[in-house]
Amino acid sequence: MRLILGISGASGVIMGYHMLKALKQRPDTEVHLVMTEGAALNFALETDIKTERLAALADVAHDNRNLAASISSGSFRTDGMIVIPASMKTVAGIASGFAENLLLRAADVCLKENRRLVLVPREMPLSRIHLRNIAACADCGCTIIPPMLTFYNGSDSLEKQINHIVGKILMQFGMDFEDFTPWKGGPIGD
Repeated sequence: MRLILGISGASGVIMGYHMLKALKQRPDTEVHLVMTEGAALNFALETDIKTERLAALADVAHDNRNLAASISSGSFRTDGMIVIPASMKTVAGIASGFAENLLLRAADVCLKENRRLVLVPREMPLSRIHLRNIAACADCGCTIIPPMLTFYNGSDSLEKQINHIVGKILMQFGMDFEDFTPWKGGPIGD
């Protein structure tokens, strides 16, 4: 499998790091990483993770300014793309087809080639403009997985919450994630 992992400049870039680590555990998956300049800034503000560490986890790390990169073309086959987190600027760019950088162009290519595109939008609260753009992305075929808190599975730490989100995303590509705890059923409720 060949996937593109986009990390944009929303708060929560740590989720992108965890996704990259999960994909690295899969030797059958080739990962192409592209990060926006805002993502690099947020890594510096929110974590102690250096962008070089991220690039080392990917099979290929692309410069977001390089619109001639392999992932900018539909003839470069991939199984899809994950954008985690997806800033509202990135969501707006995808919704409108404004492919001004490599991350947006790669997402645009996934849409035009009918490849899976999973967005993890990160903003709170959501304005009507945000909701309209998210809905437009969904109407174009994107899968929207907002990073919602989950409690049924004993997710009592930030890492467990992130693992749940990563597991839900990987399910979209038919992949299992050992740190994901699925719903096992419960008693009949009202």
